[in-house]
Amino acid sequence: MTDVSPAPPDRSGEDREVGTGEGRRWGLLVVGTAAGTVALALLRLPSPALFAGLVVATVLALVGHAPAAVPHRATTPAQAVIGVVIGVLAQPSTLSGLAADWLPVLLITTGTLAVSMAAGLLLGLHPGVTPLTGMLALTAGGASGLVAVSRDLGGDDRVVAVVQYLRVGIVTATMPLIAALGYGATAGGSAPATPGGSVPGSLAFLVVCAGVGLGLAALIRLPAGGLLGPMAVAIALTVSGLWSAAAPPDVVVELAYAVIGWQAGVRFTRDSLRTVITVLPLACLLIVAIIAACAGLGLLLSAATGATVLEGYLATTPGGVYAVLATAISAGGDVTFVVATQVLRVIVMLLVAPVLARFAR
Repeated sequence: MTDVSPAPPDRSGEDREVGTGEGRRWGLLVVGTAAGTVALALLRLPSPALFAGLVVATVLALVGHAPAAVPHRATTPAQAVIGVVIGVLAQPSTLSGLAADWLPVLLITTGTLAVSMAAGLLLGLHPGVTPLTGMLALTAGGASGLVAVSRDLGGDDRVVAVVQYLRVGIVTATMPLIAALGYGATAGGSAPATPGGSVPGSLAFLVVCAGVGLGLAALIRLPAGGLLGPMAVAIALTVSGLWSAAAPPDVVVELAYAVIGWQAGVRFTRDSLRTVITVLPLACLLIVAIIAACAGLGLLLSAATGATVLEGYLATTPGGVYAVLATAISAGGDVTFVVATQVLRVIVMLLVAPVLARFAR
């Protein structure tokens, strides 16, 4: 007797339709992010691709047209790129500016981190925000790095992304005004020389740091290893002088920023958006408090190191390192001291973040 059981239904058409729909969603996300990045770059906003990626992905998610998720094969390389960008900042010529005053600088740096993290724990008292998410959202320095690893550490990367860039925006907007009115800053400085490098050399440096860093991070099971592993390798090579290279090409960095913004944005729902919106008033209040507290620590740093009060303020300002650099250059201050202190805080913060995340949980 012949078996004439029915053949399985042909779903190839449905699969093609799903694939086409997902491709269309990615197309909307990429085109929207590119347009948003150009617009924000013209406005000279920091990390325009990350912010554009976050906003566009959020809007598409809320209207049901975002991709289902950003795959790890995209987010892990993006974290590695950001780690290398941060690691390259640790130039020997920059960090050597702290040699004579390393102890007060380290203590004040720890103080700025403690102030911002304490404010983050207060933010964690808000309904819908955990203490860990609040701490990651308000910790000063390395906004892109914290957004990149917040989900890996157990925080809500949506809240972290919005509040971190709110902090950067407020600090960046108020810094020139405070520097001019509060510290008498005037224009007249010039930019210091920055290390250069060819595109092939920068790409080779990126590939080596990413490959070795990701391998070591996986071997020792390093928390947030996608960022911290490549960052550690980049710092080691840069500080030791074994390989001096420029930061990765801008287009690679902006693409990495966009991916990190997508990662947080596509996960937004209407409920999570309501939570973020209700958090913003308290976040703004805490950000202002952090700025004031860090300005006080800047006065202590000035007294301890002999730096001017303006340099102390700029060195301890909670974020906006590129705006800090621009203000220090314009005012003719000690750019090396200011930037070295800012870079030290970013590196210390990212290295201790996994330990603090475990404590907060």
